[in-house]
Amino acid sequence: MVTREQAWALLTEFMSNANLIKHELAVEAAMRAYARRFGEDEDAWGIVGLLHDFDYERYPEMDQHAFMGASILAERGYPTEMVHAIRAHNPATGERRTTMLDRTLFAVDELTGLIVAVALVRPSKSVLDVDVAAVRKKWNNAGFARGVNRADIETGAAELGVDLDEHIGVVLQSMQAIAADIGLAGNGKAS
Repeated sequence: MVTREQAWALLTEFMSNANLIKHELAVEAAMRAYARRFGEDEDAWGIVGLLHDFDYERYPEMDQHAFMGASILAERGYPTEMVHAIRAHNPATGERRTTMLDRTLFAVDELTGLIVAVALVRPSKSVLDVDVAAVRKKWNNAGFARGVNRADIETGAAELGVDLDEHIGVVLQSMQAIAADIGLAGNGKAS
């Protein structure tokens, strides 16, 4: 089994952008939360979240991203289910999401970005001041966080069999638990 320390070493070998690393940490936290919820291996699921975009700095084009990462992971002996989940999280690969691990990674990835965007427009810049209602308030504003594919989030929640608001809550709580690690503990200003 791959350890988190080994995964972290791989991540930092390929990625140096602090904001991208924070995204990896947010997805890791969300994956761990869902692993607990589904009775799965929290460490394995967390590693998948931590590494899901490790290749993005070198291969940002969607026709390469996740293809290259999955190939590198396979070459380095990562478990097949991890490699598959990472490949399947990018719809451009055409890889079907066949397991709960695959579906969960797809479901949480885009949502973490939307939650970060909601936190950053709060006066406090803190995810601790965000709730599900705040995320939903921004949901239909197409100009807000326009790069976040809301249809993918909805599809992901449906594939998990989880109500969208409940899904937002699970991911939000997981990110709140690591607010300082992802730079969203706030600036001390009231919200």
